[in-house]
Amino acid sequence: MQFPTVSVLNIPFINTTNQAFIAQLSKDLAANENRFIVTANPEIALYATKHNDYFQTISQADYITPDGIGILKGATMLGTPLTERITGFDTMTALFEIANQNSYSVYLLGAKEEVLQAACQNVANQYPNVTIVGQHNGYFDDQEEQKIVADIERTQPNIILAALGFPKQETFIEANRHKVNAIWMGVGGSFDVLSGTVSRAPKIWQKMHLEWFYRFASHPSRLNRFPALIEYMRLVKKEKKN
Repeated sequence: MQFPTVSVLNIPFINTTNQAFIAQLSKDLAANENRFIVTANPEIALYATKHNDYFQTISQADYITPDGIGILKGATMLGTPLTERITGFDTMTALFEIANQNSYSVYLLGAKEEVLQAACQNVANQYPNVTIVGQHNGYFDDQEEQKIVADIERTQPNIILAALGFPKQETFIEANRHKVNAIWMGVGGSFDVLSGTVSRAPKIWQKMHLEWFYRFASHPSRLNRFPALIEYMRLVKKEKKN
């Protein structure tokens, strides 16, 4: 299914609801389709404007989701509002739920080893019908990457989640997705939350679209990301004028 899209900084974000998106992913999995999901926040959008190779990489994605209230605000400023925010973490947990219902397999790639192990344990506890066919932390060289790709090809998982951070996770997926028909998604720091290492904002903060503020308040070191957000909004305003 092709969702309608809304362009923000030349990036085509799918314009749909979480419910409709997850329903489509369920169909994609059942049909053994090859799908590449990019969960793009303002920082990713900004990076793509400055690095054409990365822009070309994410342009190959089947679905680019508006992960970040800044993307929604940008779309509204441009007069083309998006239906709702679709976060990477919510999409990831929905995929686990689908996998649990259908006994699908997953491959987890990324994060520190202790975080990865805790994340795998929590998946096993919460989704007992999900088979984790493979796992590897996010620290590997080119030679080891070849072994990881071979392992993914050998195990043929239904879902591959890459928690490598951008641009590495999208570059990895775009280069290797042809090896296995699966849902391939970059999930950034989601394994940290999945493992319990980092707490997600309470539901009330999420509903008020203040999850970003909660993260800044909980982790002041993230304040160094503010300049990127400011520059992103500046470019959206420039796009609006043009």
